[in-house]
Amino acid sequence: MSFKPICVEGVVQAVRGSSGLYPSGGRTKNALVCMEGYESLDLTDLSGVTDYDPAEYVLTAKAGTLVEEAQEMLLEKGQYFPFDPPFSEAGSTLGGMVACGLNGPGAIRYGGLRDFLIGVSFVDGAGNFLKGGGKVVKNAAGFDLPKFLIGSLGRFAVLVELSFKVFPRPRVFQSLRIESKNLSSGIEKMLKIAGTGWEPDALELMSDGTIILRLGGTKKALTERLNKILGELGGNGEVLDEHAARDFWQEATAFSWASDDEILIKVPLPPQRIIEIDSLLHVCAKRRYANAGNVAWLAWPTSDPIVELDEMLAKADLPGLVLRGKAEKANIGSWPKASIMEDVKKAFDPEGKFPPLS
Repeated sequence: MSFKPICVEGVVQAVRGSSGLYPSGGRTKNALVCMEGYESLDLTDLSGVTDYDPAEYVLTAKAGTLVEEAQEMLLEKGQYFPFDPPFSEAGSTLGGMVACGLNGPGAIRYGGLRDFLIGVSFVDGAGNFLKGGGKVVKNAAGFDLPKFLIGSLGRFAVLVELSFKVFPRPRVFQSLRIESKNLSSGIEKMLKIAGTGWEPDALELMSDGTIILRLGGTKKALTERLNKILGELGGNGEVLDEHAARDFWQEATAFSWASDDEILIKVPLPPQRIIEIDSLLHVCAKRRYANAGNVAWLAWPTSDPIVELDEMLAKADLPGLVLRGKAEKANIGSWPKASIMEDVKKAFDPEGKFPPLS
């Protein structure tokens, strides 16, 4: 059985009337919404922007609202989500974006979802409609519930409405490709860039050591900054034209560099461990190192059992989250045991209506 509510009351009735539910939106991260033994709660009809005040830089929308729809509305007012929400062109929803806790390339300068989600309305496992945070940026009263729901994957509650702070969009973006002799040299350059005052909007590292750097601002200021960067790097770089830059960043947020028949996995890691992990992966998977090397994105071939990667990450004491593709479980590798999460789960979902934490 499946439920497809069009209002909050419908969500409440679905939760109260079911013994087990998993919420879903655009299903762009399909590995996270295939739960045997649980009924589907499709939130795509619970959509629409309910409040947007450009002067206050705050947008509120229902959970099933398409990320792309919200982005288009913001763009009309010269505003945006700086963290580059992934999968937006594929149909990702705002609720799914928050539930999966994913950030795109732009998170390195202004922060990610945790820095922009300021309010949530949700239905807990007992069927209670609750709110946390608010619709104003300076809201520090009470327990910060929105943070616990980011990345919760529908295990704690059903998100029904969300409020975000947004930013003015830079007038111009320009991107720079920086070549390196090898991955080790690329990491060295990447860390140098990340530690400077160049303020990159995005900083991505390819497995061959190539770096793609994005800057935002006014045209005059960007020209000066790019010339300074190229000078300090000994001219070892190339400014991408508008089309090449657009294609690269669209590919980065859509993960189109990974084919549909590969398993897409997110692995958070410190940049200092890239060489170690890359040496284990080079014959197995396509990979990129995003957000200044703090996240590895892997495209694992379906011809190789994912249990091999599971064991590899566990041995390296690293967690992995399967987002897309067929896998027996979403959490692979080594995940820390956090007793506080179990306590929050019991408080939010005492009857176990939603999927377990692991």
